Amino acid sequence: MLIIIIIWTLALLPAAALADAPHRYVVQVDETLETLDIEARFDHPVRRVSARDRRASRYLLSAKACGNDRELRISRGRIVLPDDGVKCLRYRFDLARAARDDGRNNALAASNVVVSPAVWLWQPRRDRDIDLHFSADDAVQISVPWQQTGERRYTIGDSPGSGRAITAFGRFHYSEPTIADARLRIAVMSPDRGFDPGPLERWLVEAARNITLSYERFPNPSPQIVVIPTGGRGNSAVLFGRVLRDGGESIELFVNETRPIDEFHADWTATHEFSHLMLPYVTIRQRWVSEGFAQYYQNVLLARAGIYDVDEAWQKLYEGLERGRRSRPGMSPDDASRTRASGSLMKIYWSGAAMALMADVELRRRSGGEESLDTVLDRLQRCCLPSTRVWTARELFATLDEQVEQPVFIPLYERYAYAPGFPDYGATFAALGLDVRQNIVYLNDDAELSAVRDAITRVPKSLASGHSEADSVVAMR
Repeated sequence: MLIIIIIWTLALLPAAALADAPHRYVVQVDETLETLDIEARFDHPVRRVSARDRRASRYLLSAKACGNDRELRISRGRIVLPDDGVKCLRYRFDLARAARDDGRNNALAASNVVVSPAVWLWQPRRDRDIDLHFSADDAVQISVPWQQTGERRYTIGDSPGSGRAITAFGRFHYSEPTIADARLRIAVMSPDRGFDPGPLERWLVEAARNITLSYERFPNPSPQIVVIPTGGRGNSAVLFGRVLRDGGESIELFVNETRPIDEFHADWTATHEFSHLMLPYVTIRQRWVSEGFAQYYQNVLLARAGIYDVDEAWQKLYEGLERGRRSRPGMSPDDASRTRASGSLMKIYWSGAAMALMADVELRRRSGGEESLDTVLDRLQRCCLPSTRVWTARELFATLDEQVEQPVFIPLYERYAYAPGFPDYGATFAALGLDVRQNIVYLNDDAELSAVRDAITRVPKSLASGHSEADSVVAMR
């Protein structure tokens, strides 16, 4: 009788409810980091699986349907499955070889590896989520971009798919500090020669805390952060950073671990990359928006944190805006982002910063300080972030305008996005009392909007005290 009731109940469920059941993967991580053994159980028979990276087939050691010893063929970047499909697939991945081919492992100890799931995660067409569980020795650490649902269990859902996500396995420093209710999942990979990862973790916590000086919260509740040492190569502390939005939001930072820790705290890269998370992923063809807003905020937030003094922050903003103004004067911001022409990089990085400044000033001016770019991005985060899709610049600016009574962002977009040249920030500088003489910025306290200028680089009153008291570090191992 019970079986009949269950069948009858399932028959009444909407088709969509049944179709949404996730595929289920179990990934066995070899303790020696030589291989991954993956069993994929699909909700329905599938006739095609593929990996996102075209090189993935070179790392497949074997692939079989569950319960069948016959090896499946690989053809044109996909595993050839029977015409009637399979509901279960087992395959073995050559983790050691993939790690050797991935340059991020060049300076890492053999006890940890970094690869992208794009080379080892073979999956059907993305019509549903994947429930993925890792099985590994307790001594093996695992760092992934996906959101955790249980002990070493994750959900892989929709995402913009920018770049290639990171998966790290092995023995490295892993911690989960909390910053303003966000849980950062930090993995500091181990270089060939020993070093103390603790100071680097504290640097990342400080950089993350800088972001909370905008609207008190960190924009993503649980991002993956991976620090990759370069074995002493490079003349600066942080050589390169980027945000990846592939299955989740990740920050990847390449560092010269031999540099003094003071250089890391003075470096702007981590604050810049974290600032990207205050916006959704805007199409790369209009990346002047995401890069520009991050350029603006890195300087504003480092001033609020006391890492830059106020004069220094405005000087750096001025110098950056001038580099953008001189860059490809015949191109619009959209042209520069779409063509990536030689010499256009500064226009890409600073035209959006000029618009962010102009929007921030106008919001503060007309509201008497009650509104700002901070408050608008706060509302954006509450309504729409993290986002699982790609946005256009117009769509983002229209959504930002929905957070205020009168449009600010779309008028800037329509005036400057497609116009050759550079956003005219001169009147804004003058009103703020930013007087430029012989390329040096002087602060004029008698200017009309000098109070607005000072408010931009000052911690908001609501955050001025107690914002760090809730920070803690947990689950260090």
